[in-house]
Formats: sequence, structure tokens, C-alpha cells
Amino acid sequence: MSNILDIMRRHPANPIISPADYPGVREVFNPSPVEYNGKTILLLSMIFKQNTCGGETRVAESDDGINFTIADEPFIKLQGMPFPFNYYYKHIIDNRVTKIDDTYYILTPVGNDVFSAPATVLGSTRDFKTYEVMDIITLPVNRGASLFPEKIGGKYCKLDRPGGGSNATFPLGGDIWFSSSPDLLHWGQCRPVIQASFSWGSQKIGPTPPIKTRHGWLVIIHGVVPAGGDVGTYHIGAMLLDLEEPWKVLGVTQKPLLSPEMPYEKHGHVSEVVFPCGAIADFKTDTLKLYYGGADTNICLATGSILAIIDACLGRVPEDKLTPGKPRLEFA
Repeated sequence: MSNILDIMRRHPANPIISPADYPGVREVFNPSPVEYNGKTILLLSMIFKQNTCGGETRVAESDDGINFTIADEPFIKLQGMPFPFNYYYKHIIDNRVTKIDDTYYILTPVGNDVFSAPATVLGSTRDFKTYEVMDIITLPVNRGASLFPEKIGGKYCKLDRPGGGSNATFPLGGDIWFSSSPDLLHWGQCRPVIQASFSWGSQKIGPTPPIKTRHGWLVIIHGVVPAGGDVGTYHIGAMLLDLEEPWKVLGVTQKPLLSPEMPYEKHGHVSEVVFPCGAIADFKTDTLKLYYGGADTNICLATGSILAIIDACLGRVPEDKLTPGKPRLEFA
């Protein structure tokens, strides 16, 4: 019996971006994908060999979703900005991007040598050339906050991941919470969503921007188990949330969609890691395009049926009998 759902297919060109393609780069990983003007945009996390820690965000764009051109300069620059943003000039990685109307909102977990535990900075762009910082919208530790793509009940909504890690001040587990806001800046009405309590996510879990389907909000999540790897083993799975009350979980995959299996996922700067920061849904072809980081070193792509993933979340068919391309659910 397989320990992984037979839904996702890795692209044969994986890894589609690697440090070997860019002299001076030590790691290029954990992309946040969106579509813009007919192109696929990835906000990349990059770390250079001269840095012992920290990182920066750069924009990569592609016409075909496989071959990317990476910008020469960082996209998010907080150093030199007025207080409090000038405190956060390192660890600008692992963005989550959500389009609301004509604006792309970017949630970035940030830290520095003094405040290493990450808080989340909200910024925005309309063209992926200019970046406008808005405010810090979470307390630390909150890594992986992700916006919903539309208002629910007249309010903006997001998923949070408070806690996680081994910081002595915040020895909390990594669970997922919900919060809402009238203006994207002031957040409250917090609700617990799901605990890190399943087989492939017993240590901590974290969200990516939700995808709206008629069956519920589909959320790609990562899950960590303490065994294996340099910091545990990272898996990728999914959960489905209620459309009107999105703190209510309709279902979660009982097995991962992806686990570290390939050499570029098992061996790198951090071993045994597959890590998502978002996905692109193509409903016309029933395809989820999942861009993810491999071993905190490379960028990879896997694709699979959206409806089959929803089926797996709801447990509508036995997991070992899921047939990609033949889901029981329909969009219309």
C-alpha cells in the first residue's frame, strides 16, 4: 500500500530552476506562483553564497510555465525604509501571493538578526515591477499567513500559522488559524482551523492561498513529521474548507500528495523537503499546477487533477483506488 496519493505527476524537466543555472546562488526555492498578463510569475526565495543566512525575493517570469527568466534585482526591499520596516531586512522569503480585484497582495514572513522569529509583512503590486509595503499584520511567530482571494461575509480573510519551530520564546506547535479584517490591516475574529495532528503533519503544518471551488476552499498545505531529514520530513497535502465558514474543515487528505522521493527533494541545503507556497488552478483542464521547493535548493513542478484532490480531501473514494482523470465530482 502506497503512503502517497497517486494524483500528482512531477514534470520531467525537474528541477525546473536550480542554483547551477545562476552563478553565485546557493539556494533558489519555495516559489509563490500567480498568473499575470498571460505569463506565469514566481516570487522566488533566493540565498547567495556570500550570505550565511537570510535571503531575498526575486521575480521570475515565463511564457510556458517551465522556462523562467529571473530578475537581476530584489523585488522586496525593506532595508532603508522607516521604522518598523527597517528592522526587517533579512529572511525575506517564502512569500504567499493572492490576487484580489486588480491587485496582487503579498504576505511575507520576515525576520532579522535581532527579531529572528518571523512576523508577516503585507505588501502589494499591480505589475511585479513596483512593490508597495503596507504594514506588519501579524505578531511573531506567524509564518505562512495566506489571504483568501475575495471577501467572505463582507470581510477580508486569511489563514495564519502561529507558532512552529524551536524558538525558546514561542515553543508552540504549528497549527492553522483563521482571521478576518475590514481593511486588510486590522485583523481579529480569530478561529482555530486545524491542528498538526495527522500522520504526515504531526509536528507542524502551514497553509497557502486558498483556491475557490464550488465544493469549498481548496488549500494546499505542508506538513512536517519529526523523523528523518535535517529538520524533519516535509510533505505536501491538501484540505477543503467551507465556503461560507472557512474555519470549518470539510476534509483533509489522509496521505500526502507529494513526499520527498527524488534526489532533488531528498538531498540539498535542507534534506527531505518538498515545500509549497501556492498553486495555480486551471479549471478548464482540471489541472493544478503545483510549484514547490525541493530540499530548500531547487524549484520543481508537479501537476494533477483538482477534482481528484478534492475527492481525496472528502474521502469519497478509497485512497488507493483514486484514478487521475476520473474524479467523481464536477465543477458545474
